[in-house]
Amino acid sequence: MRTQPSPWPDNKAFAFTIFDDTDRATLEGCEAIYGCLRDAGIFTTKTVWMEDGDHPPIIPGVTCSNQPYLKWLKTLQNEGFEIAWHNATWEGSKRDRTARLLEKFRQEFGRYPATMANHASNEESIYWGSARFSSATGALYKLLSKNRFSGHDPSSPWFWGDLCKQHIKYVRNFTFDSLNTLRVSPWMPYHDPTRPWVNAWFSGSNGADLRSFNEILHESSLDKLAEEGGLCILYTHFGKGFYDGKSLNCRFVELIRRLGRMNGWFVPAETLLDHLKTLNGGVVEIGKKQLLNMEFKWLLDQSTRLLHR
Repeated sequence: MRTQPSPWPDNKAFAFTIFDDTDRATLEGCEAIYGCLRDAGIFTTKTVWMEDGDHPPIIPGVTCSNQPYLKWLKTLQNEGFEIAWHNATWEGSKRDRTARLLEKFRQEFGRYPATMANHASNEESIYWGSARFSSATGALYKLLSKNRFSGHDPSSPWFWGDLCKQHIKYVRNFTFDSLNTLRVSPWMPYHDPTRPWVNAWFSGSNGADLRSFNEILHESSLDKLAEEGGLCILYTHFGKGFYDGKSLNCRFVELIRRLGRMNGWFVPAETLLDHLKTLNGGVVEIGKKQLLNMEFKWLLDQSTRLLHR
């Protein structure tokens, strides 16, 4: 299995993108953040919710029910950014709503979403919670977690696994504390035959909020990523601290501008994963040993983060 990819297109030294979950997003904040990325020549992936939920959100965020936001998203897509799926809305959606809003996504953006990430507590999240892990790890996680997810269970009213398989190419799974995502997950995009409703999974590097984003994107880490010829899919929530209502975080702007001046291939997640798939001769079917290695690495990173809080 390839641990280092072939040279990136256009003689780029490394590959980089950002996968932004839409939690706590505002139109004003999005305009500022994505304007900064566009000006730096860094084209990334932004997830969306298609409409407001029926109940007040535990985790709020603007949705495509907001017409100025929807208009801005379409402009963003036309500029070269990817629009992706973060479940139908901020709360659990049974099959009929998921199906309806997948069609609405297609109508608004001209295609079904190619990539997605589960929203934290939505019941229809697919292979989430304990179902995310192999037997031993999953049993431990089930003891510690109160959430139950059944988007992959055909007997559940939350089931939409067949729609996921039909329409969505890549689903985000584990995130790690290494900026070089490919070093930890060299098999991606990979298929797990024990979770057949997902066509292919991909991993991310953890930059979930402003603090962790700025820490992982430190200059020395970026230089190492370039030296390794690596690949980063940096997972974040741009709604968590990057914009304070008046201006962008100065350190974030500094890092993005520096990144943009480097010899990187800055494309959305779908483009990057399609390229990896070509390098690997197709989607790799992951083995149990490789999957367990990633699960334990994820648990180790989670434990380390908790100890350093």
